[in-house]
Amino acid sequence: MTSKNQNFKPKYLDIYYNLRSQIIKGEYKTGSKLPSKRVLSEDLSVSTITVEHAYGLLEEEGYIESRERSGYFVVFKKEDGFMAQQNPVFDLDIEAVSHSTEEFPLSVMSKTMRKVITDYGEAMMAKSPNTGCAVLKDAIKNYLARSRNIHTNSDRIIIGSGAEYLYGLIVKLLGKNALYGVEYPSYEKIVKVYQTAGARTEFLPLLLDGISSESLKTTKASVLHITPYRSFPTGITASASKRHEYIRWANLDNRYIVEDDFESEFSLSSIKESTLFSLADHDNIIYVNSFSKTISPSLRIAYMVLPEKLMSKFYNTLGFYSCTVPTFFQLVVAELLSSGDFERHVNRVRRNKRKALLK
Repeated sequence: MTSKNQNFKPKYLDIYYNLRSQIIKGEYKTGSKLPSKRVLSEDLSVSTITVEHAYGLLEEEGYIESRERSGYFVVFKKEDGFMAQQNPVFDLDIEAVSHSTEEFPLSVMSKTMRKVITDYGEAMMAKSPNTGCAVLKDAIKNYLARSRNIHTNSDRIIIGSGAEYLYGLIVKLLGKNALYGVEYPSYEKIVKVYQTAGARTEFLPLLLDGISSESLKTTKASVLHITPYRSFPTGITASASKRHEYIRWANLDNRYIVEDDFESEFSLSSIKESTLFSLADHDNIIYVNSFSKTISPSLRIAYMVLPEKLMSKFYNTLGFYSCTVPTFFQLVVAELLSSGDFERHVNRVRRNKRKALLK
């Protein structure tokens, strides 16, 4: 008897990805109407519920909108230039977003620590390789592939003690003479790290859907640091159109984007927003994330995925840096990822947050 295919993907996701691709390519233009659920279900020989799920995901991500008694219409904008200027978000009355989440279960953490001690013994006392333990980098690679549609190899993953530490490495890698564009307002430590490292920064004002298009068009920055999921303190999530605008910006003049995917695991969307890393095709996105909110800030474990074209430069200029995360904690996080305990916690938090919204 054959086992169930682990790569099985629900039909509604196939429909979602196909329609999203057609919208991005302009086969469905802004303002155009999508086929009705009934018509598309008949064309594809699937149920209307399956089509409804796919349309729901597209609507959550900002590609389409539902209009009562009229159907679904494309709102995604892909233009040769940049989108029109809007009112800056800091002129609006938007409250700071609370980033509090449920704590990771102590019972699971203690069980995992005991297992690591038993399984690895004295090996857990060994010095970590400079870019991180292979077992953790492999676990992160597999997790990113199944949860964020990021497909990479372990060599491109760098482990460090917190996102701020990795920001510092990025400055050393891309150079302090580069101009770094940063969301305004944004998490204050981002700017402090860049400036302390001797880099120049430019504030780019946020609008309701992301950084001002006019600011993107006129900035002299060659590196853009963004938090597209939910920027702090505004809580702004970049729209689908804005994410593609960021990518078009980066594709000009050998630019780079630092995609800070902080806390995106706790998105309430049925499908997590697409990362720029997974959408881009020019190998110019540096993806950064950490386990500070999803597990515990005391672990001080973060990671970044570098573009392939920066790997030689990284290993030649920064490869001598020792890993700043103890081997034991790296092995613990690797076990949490591989066992499924990490994702069970994330899914539990997401379910509870959805329930709270319904009360």
